[in-house]
Amino acid sequence: MEHVNAASARELEQTLLTCLRSHRWSGRVAEHRPYPDLASLLAAADEAAYDLAWGDLTEALAAEPLPALPPDTYAAAHTALSAAHAAYEARFGHVFVICLDGLTPDEVLDHILEAIRSRLTNDPEEERTVVADELRRLAKERLVDALRGAGNCAINHNEPAPGR
Repeated sequence: MEHVNAASARELEQTLLTCLRSHRWSGRVAEHRPYPDLASLLAAADEAAYDLAWGDLTEALAAEPLPALPPDTYAAAHTALSAAHAAYEARFGHVFVICLDGLTPDEVLDHILEAIRSRLTNDPEEERTVVADELRRLAKERLVDALRGAGNCAINHNEPAPGR
């Protein structure tokens, strides 16, 4: 936590933007320092994500990549997934986002396809709620990963990250 608490506001906001590309979210998380521990930081990140308006989420969605598939995925699966992504984007006007933490590589493709098919039945307002939750989960996962990359002592590298 020392790195998070000691970093300049600009430096920390840039790091946070790699977790969720929302300037409002990164600014809110950065301005609530110091954080006594990882749980406090993750709680603040969650709270800031819950407070984001649709415009903030749209900003974050614009920078989101499509979920990565395992390298040995068959061409037919790529085709099916591309079609599902296109249908989703046509219906909702933004990329499909999903947090895949806790899944094995063998589960990823089926989980993504099942989720897209299921979420295509949502009305736009319902999907906005799901998208906000998925972005919040992705931000939290990436924040933990970023802290691990910084050599943060508050995280036990032998145990899974919170929420995984």
